[in-house]
Amino acid sequence: MMNIIIVGGTQGLGRAIAEIYLDQGHDVCVCGRDVSKLNTWEYRHAENLSSYSLDINNQEQLLGLFDHYKNRSVDLLINCAGIYINNRAQNLSESDTLELLNTNVLALNQLMSLTAKKMLAQKMGHIVALSSVAALIHYPDASLYSATKRSVLNLCDTYRTALSSYGIAVTSVVPGYINTHQLRFLNSGDASGKLFIVEEDYAASLIVKKIAQGKQQVIFPKRMHFLMILLGLIPDKVLTFFLKPKKNQ
Repeated sequence: MMNIIIVGGTQGLGRAIAEIYLDQGHDVCVCGRDVSKLNTWEYRHAENLSSYSLDINNQEQLLGLFDHYKNRSVDLLINCAGIYINNRAQNLSESDTLELLNTNVLALNQLMSLTAKKMLAQKMGHIVALSSVAALIHYPDASLYSATKRSVLNLCDTYRTALSSYGIAVTSVVPGYINTHQLRFLNSGDASGKLFIVEEDYAASLIVKKIAQGKQQVIFPKRMHFLMILLGLIPDKVLTFFLKPKKNQ
């Protein structure tokens, strides 16, 4: 059985992934800024579940997490933490800009660095980070969010290159729309109209399966991946014309 840490696991996709690993009998530590969200979770009394209050931007809490595991291995770490702020509809404030950069890029790099140090010492492990299909297409004036998710792919590629010869695997997960509570909240309670949307349980099961297979990258659903490939063939100027919205005045 594995010792698994899921950062950003108190709700949504992270929690759905945690449920699968708990059912498989692994020891799972669910981390998040508000662990009280687990109080009504049906798995809250599972003997193989633990929780840790963690803001990924808090250096002291990150160090504390790994101190918590100083006498135990970390076999698998999955990062589902991240934020979405839409700057394609309106300009971002300075604080929003920094929050996107800090959470989706800088804090992730720090988390991966600490995880790499731990796994190098134990000479094994697997790191998984959640990106987005928004990372697969780039054009002038694309959103900062998509840029941060491209950075996730770049970080995974870099750490994979650095760690593969030491028996440490790195997987990037690149999903399209997933019918999570957060996505529904962002869409007035109903995200069913989102293109090629998949259910949370399906996404979690697929991710767990691909992690077990040691895949370096997991892109789904296939139809969304194919669409991103097609969009990538369109000249930047044409793509910008169709995809760039007008800013609110």
